[in-house]
Amino acid sequence: MLRFLPRKLRVVISMSLLCGNTALHCLPIFCLALAKLVVPLPVWRGLCTRLLNVMTSSWITVNGFWIGMVRKNPWDVDIRSELSPDNWYLVTCNHQSWADIFISQQLLNRRVPQMKFFLKQELIWVPVIGLVWWALDFPFMKRYSKQYLKKHPEKRGKDFETTRRACAKFRHLPAAIFNFMEGTRFTPDKHQRQSSPYRHLLKPRPGGTGYVLGAMGEQLQALIDITIYYPEGVPGFRDFLSGDKSSVKVVIDSRPLPQHLRSGDYGSDPAFRTAVQKWVNEIWQEKDELLESLAAES
Repeated sequence: MLRFLPRKLRVVISMSLLCGNTALHCLPIFCLALAKLVVPLPVWRGLCTRLLNVMTSSWITVNGFWIGMVRKNPWDVDIRSELSPDNWYLVTCNHQSWADIFISQQLLNRRVPQMKFFLKQELIWVPVIGLVWWALDFPFMKRYSKQYLKKHPEKRGKDFETTRRACAKFRHLPAAIFNFMEGTRFTPDKHQRQSSPYRHLLKPRPGGTGYVLGAMGEQLQALIDITIYYPEGVPGFRDFLSGDKSSVKVVIDSRPLPQHLRSGDYGSDPAFRTAVQKWVNEIWQEKDELLESLAAES
């Protein structure tokens, strides 16, 4: 609808609509978060959480309007499984761009419970939106390097304490717990430095997944596996706002959770840790082959 406009103007319009939509939803989200914080009654907090999820879904829906107005190509989407907003899910996706988040939100909005993203702790300082993520109970993870842990062994396992605390909040109301297993966005440089065995993916980091499985595996219905391929190249944020490089192929499938992975202690049980790593590596191998086939079709 807006494709006839110059690129810079499309970026300005999209950014204005995104910021306006965010500002419009921030005030009620902050008010609900404050009400949830000061009144410690479980029934009241459950109601506030439901209303917060409604506001998030509304924000995603409004974003869908401007995304649809600027993109030049429809998304090629293949949803291979039945999904329900009444179940608990673990969700993962290959990570290449900020666009991955918007695309995943649009395609799963109202098909599954509200998604809760694992975020780097530094992102809580993003103006306005960082507070929104906090209000929505998004878990903030602080990752420590191997070098840091050698000097400060007392910090080992602290990042995963966040996972346990977050999962405790999700036990009483369906949630889709989203984790980019690669931990960072794919770039050719990162791929080379890792010596990744996969053609289109970085090595997965299964720790967060292992702790989620150990904390609430019995509740989780399935793993929702999202695979995104960009035939025109990975879009930057301005590309996404302008609608350029908007060709996207998405495959969404669900995978059953093996029974032996539905409980365990990833930190202290070597057998459970090895089983989770093996399962995740198998998923990543299949995902890499799927990305190769999507690339061949383009």
